[in-house]
Amino acid sequence: MSHAIVQPVLALMLLTFAVWVTLFVRRITWMVSHNIDAQQLATPEQIASTLPEAVNRAANNFRNLFELPVVFYAICLLLLATQTSDAVYINLAWGYVALRVAHSFIHCTVNIVTLRFAAFALSSIVLWIMLARLVVEHF
Repeated sequence: MSHAIVQPVLALMLLTFAVWVTLFVRRITWMVSHNIDAQQLATPEQIASTLPEAVNRAANNFRNLFELPVVFYAICLLLLATQTSDAVYINLAWGYVALRVAHSFIHCTVNIVTLRFAAFALSSIVLWIMLARLVVEHF
């Protein structure tokens, strides 16, 4: 069971890759169709002022995938190193990934803030439960 924790980690990494691809496809497509020179987008401020919000959604989500998910990766690495993952951790990890997929989908498409926040908040709760359980088991 201890190696089963690798699957949700890989799934979250694949989500990050998918958002990265989406980011570049949207940006390059928009830049080509609007004849934008890449030098016009040299800074984050220039990107924000030049590209429409819908084009920047994937970039914003990509940044999000390097915030709290870092805690998820650390928890899973500790579970793997200590060989203490069990069915509860595996289910929580898959729940976290599913909620992050929902968050990314909402963020990159319709971007309805209340829906996006709900997915974010629920995923955060799952993450903090995983962390709390890990702390209790190791102290």
